[in-house]
Amino acid sequence: MLEFKTIEEFKPNPKIIELIKNYTCKTKKGNIKVLLHTNLQVIEPTEYLITYPINLTILEYKVNEISNKPFYIKEHNAKYNLKEIENIIKKYKY
Repeated sequence: MLEFKTIEEFKPNPKIIELIKNYTCKTKKGNIKVLLHTNLQVIEPTEYLITYPINLTILEYKVNEISNKPFYIKEHNAKYNLKEIENIIKKYKY
């Protein structure tokens, strides 16, 4: 049986939480798990699921040296930085 151990847990980004506080949404903490007895890691991103007035799933990954765009929107199939996410969310204010 595969056994995982959580080595790091990510809290939701307070700036994103502030932006989506007026929307109907759910957040899920992200984490990094390691498969025991191996060097394999599984990264689960922090997830922001907005259901009203728009349907958006924003995934936040830990930033590395290669990418400066830590956010991914499933519905748009594209990566964004924080400023771009703010502009997208502000477009849908009700």
